[in-house]
This record gives sequence, structure tokens and C-alpha cells, in this order.
Amino acid sequence: MNPTRILRLEALLLLAGLFVLYWWLHASWILFVALILAPDTAMLGYLRDTRIGALCYNAFHSYVGPVLLGAAAVFSRPLLPFAVIWAAHIAMDRALGYGLKYDDSFQHTHLGTIGRSATRT
Repeated sequence: MNPTRILRLEALLLLAGLFVLYWWLHASWILFVALILAPDTAMLGYLRDTRIGALCYNAFHSYVGPVLLGAAAVFSRPLLPFAVIWAAHIAMDRALGYGLKYDDSFQHTHLGTIGRSATRT
């Protein structure tokens, strides 16, 4: 099996686990739907140039942020659903093939090339 497919499957399984965790938290699904795409606002950095765009995108699409927010939830439990939503967004993106970006092009990711010019295997 192709390593990229393994990473995408891994992300899909993580997303499923995060759905279960969110359900277990009894958090608001309206909040989930309202915020699931919020990290994509980081793509606004691409309005400046690809280097800034990749930096902003990667900052909001790395698991470091949701893990730190989840750790802060130890002291303030209401933060935990936000951490789960953020991590779910990242897992969803990775499952769909949207990886961390290189600074030369939005389509060039750590999971391969995305978009119309991409060759799928």
C-alpha cells in the first residue's frame, strides 16, 4: 500500500475517533458544524504570497495547536470541545489529501500534489 494512502487512512481513523470523543463530551453539534472550517481562514495568508500563505496554513493545520489547547483544557474544561473540533478539521483535511503546504505552491503538500494537475494513484 502507498505510504500516502496509509497516512490518509490513519487520518480518517483519527477523525472517526475524534467524532466519538466529541459525542462522549456531549458538546454542541451546532458548535462543531459552525467551527469545523474555521482553521481554513489561515488560507488568507495566500493573499500576500505563497510563503506567508504556507506559513499561516501550516500553523493552523499542525496538531501542535489543538494538543496545546487540549492541555489547557485541564485547567478550563470548556476549551476541550474547541481542541477536538480543531483536531477533527486537521484530520478531515489529511484524510482528503490536503497536507501541510510547501512554500512554492498551495498544491504542493507533504501528502503529494493536490488539484487538477495532480496525478492520482
